[in-house]
Amino acid sequence: MKTERSIGFYGATGIGVGAMVGGGILALAGVAFAATGPSALLAFVLNGVIAFITALSFAEMAAANPQSGGTYKFEKKALTVQVAFGVGWVVWFASLMAAVLYALGFGAFALFALEQAFEGLPSFTALILALGSLGFYIFKLTRSSGSGGMFANITKLLVFTILIAGGLAAFFKTPFSHVTTSLQPFFSSGFSGLLAAMGYTFIALQGFDLIASASGEIKKPERTIPRAMIATLVVGLAIYIPLLFVVSTVGMEPGQSIQATSEANPETVIAIAAQNYLGAFGFWLVIIAGIFSMLSALQANLFAASRIGLAMAKDRTLTHHLSYVDPVRKTPTTSILVVGGIVGILIIALPNVAAAGAASSLIFLITFALAHVIMILMRKRTVGVGKTFRVPLFPYLPIFGMAACLGLAIFQAIAVPAAGIITLIWLLAGSVLFVVFFLSKARVYDASAEAIDPNLVRLRGLNPLVLVPIANPQNAKSMAFVANALAPPQVGRVLLLSILNPDDVKTNITEKLANVQQALEQALTGSFETNMKPDSLLTIAEQPWDEIERVVRVHNCRSLLLGLSSFSDIRTTLNLEKLVSMVACDIVVFRQPYPGWQILKAKKVLVPVAGYSAHDALRARVVGSIWRESKPEITFLQIIPEDSTESHEKQQYKKLHRFANGIVPQSGKAEVVRSKDITGTLVQYTKQYDLVIMGLQQTGKHQRAFSNLSLKMAKETDTALIFIRHSQKL
Repeated sequence: MKTERSIGFYGATGIGVGAMVGGGILALAGVAFAATGPSALLAFVLNGVIAFITALSFAEMAAANPQSGGTYKFEKKALTVQVAFGVGWVVWFASLMAAVLYALGFGAFALFALEQAFEGLPSFTALILALGSLGFYIFKLTRSSGSGGMFANITKLLVFTILIAGGLAAFFKTPFSHVTTSLQPFFSSGFSGLLAAMGYTFIALQGFDLIASASGEIKKPERTIPRAMIATLVVGLAIYIPLLFVVSTVGMEPGQSIQATSEANPETVIAIAAQNYLGAFGFWLVIIAGIFSMLSALQANLFAASRIGLAMAKDRTLTHHLSYVDPVRKTPTTSILVVGGIVGILIIALPNVAAAGAASSLIFLITFALAHVIMILMRKRTVGVGKTFRVPLFPYLPIFGMAACLGLAIFQAIAVPAAGIITLIWLLAGSVLFVVFFLSKARVYDASAEAIDPNLVRLRGLNPLVLVPIANPQNAKSMAFVANALAPPQVGRVLLLSILNPDDVKTNITEKLANVQQALEQALTGSFETNMKPDSLLTIAEQPWDEIERVVRVHNCRSLLLGLSSFSDIRTTLNLEKLVSMVACDIVVFRQPYPGWQILKAKKVLVPVAGYSAHDALRARVVGSIWRESKPEITFLQIIPEDSTESHEKQQYKKLHRFANGIVPQSGKAEVVRSKDITGTLVQYTKQYDLVIMGLQQTGKHQRAFSNLSLKMAKETDTALIFIRHSQKL
């Protein structure tokens, strides 16, 4: 079930503003002033420049690839699924920890407000309030596909506007000498203090990236996403800079130092400043702003974390249960509930999450640096300029942004060692979970994604080569059709190999060359009909099977396509068995039903599944490639013993159906059949289809690749057959 594009410009901007404005500035302004004094103003300006450049890279990637998941999806498109998981895992963690921080922040602000009216409230009241706010927004997000939070956003923006307006009014009444004195010394802790303030507060500008996490639900993403990201930063900086200015000037009484005040009261420095120029009214405005800011930031991060979990689950880099989308409300209910559960546990287990907050800032800086790298790779690997948003001054701006983010991340790791330790622990835990539970399935879904979307292969910088030995003119054209289906258009390559025997060269060269020319002509004709431009290679070797293995090795072929008209020749079968055990590439063996057969004419395809094994990724790639070319009806079949229980049959069907729809999105059919004669049943099913794709056995000391079942299907049916085997040497 897919989510719908229901979020417009204001809704998308609301996601960013909700996460950015309020909570970060209220929590971190005191830390920044304590680290560098009045130059915290400059720290926010410089962070704004870096964030603006980073937002441009995010905008280009999200506009060109409008799928929910944000940085995770971009990494998956440009790099391997393993790297994408690592990035997705840490980005997911960053959003989860940000939600923890804002829930606890709401609890602290709400408790402080309640204590003004009710004395003696127990300390755990803040924890209860934090969990209550979490529960409310988890329930709300499961009921609505939008990010919501508009009321909270409008309220806090109004409050900040009043605080700034009141401060500016006081500024014009304040002697200029007091203003200049308040800003002295501007760099109270030197350049290192300025860097420290930038590192601590960069997370206050996090929020625009969350728009990319929901890009799959945004209307007209090519226009809306860039505008919403820039609007988010404009709104944030339009509030941050004036607010910090009035706090550090008219917010300080004569003789007060913004740095000393912040060191003594880092959490409440803005409230103290507001009370100085607006009285009790200003103090309560900050409390109100804090409450609404924490709530909207909490909701925005819960929304983003649930969408990242949804995207990873769809790719099987997290459990598939998180990919469930409510058919009525179009919300990823399971992902939202799991996110709420994790955040709730962290709130209870880690009531003091200062180090975790620093880790979140460190993680965001690292992922932002990676985002610039991925944008550069995507731009270079994409053919043509395209019609979506493009980063200006390429590649200088993204290179500068990458260096700035990476430099701040390194400084943050050195300045706050606990942040690096927390990040390392989370990465190690994720690596273990991924390798043990998710890696094999993720590879299968990733192989299918590459086969169905050739642009993904291009963005990853891949150029897979399919080797096709051509000897028989009768099946050369059919072989070309199959090879072209396996090679992604415009990025995949096909190498046609013809082998001459030295004796033929000496005695019968004219006849043999004519045969080679005829076979090559048929293969090229089939290639040209599918717009593929293959290469050809003619070699001379005494042992053709050894020569095939040599060419595979020398040319680093990813796949080897072999064509056999008959499996009755024992010598050929033995040589094929030997080759299968030797080559270090995936093998596809094709048996055509008749001369001139074309794979594009196959309307019904059967994929027998005996189990889930090493062949799954190759099977997904072959099936996905064929589905990409002609969209045939593809049925995945599993035959189970006749005495299997009904519950076992249902369980196998559910598993097979999920597997089928993962390889052929929303189009794969699954069928589970009970039978006492598995071989006979499969042969009968084979006769009803145009093409059958099945895996070969793994070869061993006493085990052949082609089992009796494979040979029986070849001998007793006239159906086109494709046998596949994934090489364990890859």
